[in-house]
Amino acid sequence: MSESGSEKSTARPIVVRYWAAARAAAGVESDAVEAPSETTLDQVLETVRLRHLDSPKFKDVVSVCSILIGDRPVGTAEPDQVVVRPGDTVELLPPFAGG
Repeated sequence: MSESGSEKSTARPIVVRYWAAARAAAGVESDAVEAPSETTLDQVLETVRLRHLDSPKFKDVVSVCSILIGDRPVGTAEPDQVVVRPGDTVELLPPFAGG
């Protein structure tokens, strides 16, 4: 950390974007998660779950979402093994009908 206090961190937040039912359950389009360094998807998801404790459906909706980090699908990878870096965008896409 700089002693002068004039230098600011250039770390960018991790943006978590919600789609369809996830957006409805969260009540917002996205959340910014501060992370000073790389973290895991599991930690990011826990942070947003805690932010939306007031929504009884949020946790359930998130648990069935397909997840992308940027344009990379997470697929069946374990969330505690998936690295998320500051500046990444995590997309939460619930299942939907249609075709």
